[in-house]
Amino acid sequence: MGLLDVGAGLSPLLAAALALLGGYWMLRMGRAARLGLTPRGAWWAVPGLLLMLLAPVLDVPALFGVGAALLLLAEFLPAAFVPAAPGPAGLRWDRLGWPLVGVTLGVGLLLALRDPANLNPLTLCVAVAALLFSGAGLVSALVPARRRAAPFDSHARWQTRWNHVVTPDWPDLSVTLSEQGAHLKNVSGRPLRLAGWSPAGMNAWLSVRGASGEPLLELRAGQEALLPVTAQDSGVRVWYAPARVEDAHLYRADWTPTAYSDSRVLN
Repeated sequence: MGLLDVGAGLSPLLAAALALLGGYWMLRMGRAARLGLTPRGAWWAVPGLLLMLLAPVLDVPALFGVGAALLLLAEFLPAAFVPAAPGPAGLRWDRLGWPLVGVTLGVGLLLALRDPANLNPLTLCVAVAALLFSGAGLVSALVPARRRAAPFDSHARWQTRWNHVVTPDWPDLSVTLSEQGAHLKNVSGRPLRLAGWSPAGMNAWLSVRGASGEPLLELRAGQEALLPVTAQDSGVRVWYAPARVEDAHLYRADWTPTAYSDSRVLN
């Protein structure tokens, strides 16, 4: 309560709002850990919360706007989370040491700041940062990642071609055309298990291959594959599934064939 009594300091409403944002940060870390992801751009939320906290304490309103902008950046940055490095499944007790030290440090500093006469903005920043960073470390260590789905086997790959598929509202893949063919890129930020592909308008079932010709069973985030389309092809169909989703997905891409580009009519 001492933090709420500092002149132009925190009001109870603002303190509650910042506490909710901090709780949302922990929930987001837990969900990412459950999906086997680790934060990258999402770390911008920590300095964002610190600046929003310091704005009333230092009586610098501009800091609040900068902090809110950093929170938005952490929320909507495409690379907010990336796949975590492979490691043992289950709880990671060996990773609890430093997060526990950070939580203890943060709680101790906050208890020391209960007296308004001892309020120091730098100490407050260190305490909140320690709690946010160490809290994220605790969540990452305690929340077990889901078991990763295996790549499509030969039977599952063939059945995917004829079974019901899902077309996402927002595409997980993108296509860029070049003289070599169609460059298929994973833009979803998560691994995608590949079942097969076909040129548009053809009853084909082909394996997705890399630039050097090797078959790809999975397309990592940001990785590209090469689909050898011809000048007469007008699109591609790619069957796949996100790494931790059982339902098959279908990606559709259509374009004017290169062979008929001179006669293209724009409506």
